[in-house]
Amino acid sequence: MSREYLGKMVTVKMDRPMGSKHPKHGFVYPVNYGFIPNSISGDGEELDAYVLGVFQPVETFQGKVIAIIHRINDNDDKLVVAPKEKNYTDDQIRALTEFQEQWFSSVIWRDREKEEQQTCSL
Repeated sequence: MSREYLGKMVTVKMDRPMGSKHPKHGFVYPVNYGFIPNSISGDGEELDAYVLGVFQPVETFQGKVIAIIHRINDNDDKLVVAPKEKNYTDDQIRALTEFQEQWFSSVIWRDREKEEQQTCSL
């Protein structure tokens, strides 16, 4: 299950680096997009991930899973990975992934308990 990745450090291998073109649909990826090697998503493929906060194309990236885009009308969750020191709001995540997520109904999952602990400790 993808929720087990929330808050964890992962390595993402890019198969669609920032600036590359989707082979079927022709849109350009404004963020790095890849997968977690040796993982399995609901669609039977490796678990996909958007990498936010990295502003050049990369082959691999190690970062923290800050959220999960859970598609309601498709069995394919997407991890949202960012540098350890960065975070994005749900609205920012939606804006940065809209190029692809606009075609799906989804909810954003977060580790709310950890967020509340961080907020309380400030």
